[in-house]
Amino acid sequence: MEARDPELKKELDATLHARRELGPEYESELVDSFLEKLDGAVDRRVRRQLAESQMVVARGSRPPGARGGGGESFGDRYGFGIISLVLAIPLSGIGAGVADLTGLVVSWLGIIGVNIAVHGGGRAPWSRDRRAEKSRQTSEWE
Repeated sequence: MEARDPELKKELDATLHARRELGPEYESELVDSFLEKLDGAVDRRVRRQLAESQMVVARGSRPPGARGGGGESFGDRYGFGIISLVLAIPLSGIGAGVADLTGLVVSWLGIIGVNIAVHGGGRAPWSRDRRAEKSRQTSEWE
């Protein structure tokens, strides 16, 4: 057991000392008593961590371990562009094979049009609107 919680360490030491003094006939009661105290400590720790995470969400900031400074990840920002460039290779080949230069131009205009439509609104359609989600969320703890 790590000594992160000195109060629990003292309780365990006291329980072990009492067990030595009282004998094995009181062992189950001593263990039950210690487990109740341990459950209380775990409950307090979980409540504290939950309250801290709710404060982080309420303030609109990122949790301490979160990466990046912006609201979007690399995938949110550049994922669709990378996918469209990868798919542009076969689309260009098909367009050029079917209708020569006209097919190539039409396929690239389609690719550019789709990218403008997706990124024109300022965010990708698959990324979640976190502010709207927060307002719709209700906690079962409230």
